[in-house]
Amino acid sequence: MKIKKIIISLFICCFFFLTFNLNVEANTDIEIINVSLGNAQGELKFIPNKFDFKVGKKYKLILDNPSPEKHYFTAKDFADASWTQKVQAGKVEIKGAIHELELKPEGTADWVFVPQKEGIYQLYCSIKGHKEAGMIGQLTINN
Repeated sequence: MKIKKIIISLFICCFFFLTFNLNVEANTDIEIINVSLGNAQGELKFIPNKFDFKVGKKYKLILDNPSPEKHYFTAKDFADASWTQKVQAGKVEIKGAIHELELKPEGTADWVFVPQKEGIYQLYCSIKGHKEAGMIGQLTINN
């Protein structure tokens, strides 16, 4: 009888453990998108420069700047239409509203967010002359 109780207890514990792990894994779906701010030749562009996101889905933008000068990833209206979980740059993790990110040459940053509001939003580099030279993009949020 004692062995039967132990086996039943182990079965119940395993069931709850597996159920908990499956739920945790289901909530960790995240789409990763790599974005370059410029290139090694110094061209003023985002690569890619068009993005399509779904409301309620979690994304991680991995931003890098391979160019010889600093650039900004500026998208204030998009950031206002999204919930930011965090921005990670080196050993620093930033929480809260993010409107633009500055990446120095060879700099990298990760932005984890969930789009909340449908719309078409503009992306640009706010350094004088960069936007005018074509360092622009479009961020679209759909249902």
